[in-house]
Amino acid sequence: MGDVAKDLAAGTVGGAAQLVVGHPFDTVKVKLQSQPAPPRYAGAGDAVRQTLAAEGARGLYKGMGAPLATVAAMNAVLFTVRGQMEAVLRSEPGVPLTVGQQVVAGAGAGVAVSFLACPTELIKCRLQAQSALATAAAPTPAFAAVAAPAAAAKYGGPVDVARHVLRSEGGARGLFKGLVPTLAREVPGNAIMFGVYEATKRALAAAAAGGEEDTSSEQLGRGSLILAGGLAGASFWGSVYPADVVKSVLQVDDHKRPRYSGSMDAFRKILAADGVIKGLYKGFGPAMARSVPANAACFLAYEIARSSLG
Repeated sequence: MGDVAKDLAAGTVGGAAQLVVGHPFDTVKVKLQSQPAPPRYAGAGDAVRQTLAAEGARGLYKGMGAPLATVAAMNAVLFTVRGQMEAVLRSEPGVPLTVGQQVVAGAGAGVAVSFLACPTELIKCRLQAQSALATAAAPTPAFAAVAAPAAAAKYGGPVDVARHVLRSEGGARGLFKGLVPTLAREVPGNAIMFGVYEATKRALAAAAAGGEEDTSSEQLGRGSLILAGGLAGASFWGSVYPADVVKSVLQVDDHKRPRYSGSMDAFRKILAADGVIKGLYKGFGPAMARSVPANAACFLAYEIARSSLG
């Protein structure tokens, strides 16, 4: 197998592991981000309890069909573009990239994956948020207007959401609603994530080998890879979370009666209505709780699969 094929295969395995571990946390995050005012959920724990009571464990995996159908493509693109960027940036064959070069490679991968992540997450967010939004009675400030789409249309699944958007929200363009904040999340987020991952692996390798920085999966061991992947995932969300909030509210906003005219308008209105912490960091707890185990699983699965392929 060539390097591209190996990265495609290993990225697929890593993405599947990330999705299975992280999706319940992501469901809670989206419910908290997109709930109307007054809020239905008092916090992450309350959102979990209400979801389990109303829908069972299956409710925490609602909306997983869309990312499951595209997880292979998204993670394959992310790791493959990163691998090709590494080849371009590498000074000579076999020489490891610097942490700074890994940052650049991650940013390039973030640009590419944004164009797959945006439509996938629009579908996922609609499905995850609709149970919370459908109960909104008389919407008032801030997130209230996002209640309209779910109240007006109950989606039967990912295909139903895509069909509705294509038919009623401007065709294919409607699936890319929220692309700007998606780019604002994925480009710097992946740059930081891959930089932190590489820096952590080097630090752990140096500590274990008395100064030598052999960061191969065979030398580091699974515990070190899990730690590096978890820290990398936490750094992603810790650095770009407000962009994800803006993306989520735009993607569940009512197409016929939009509250937000664009990304900056959404940012200003969220900030004015709820402030920095309650507005731009709504759902941050579940996102961070998800990021560590999900990304640890993703990087570990990727490294093991990539190593096994040679």
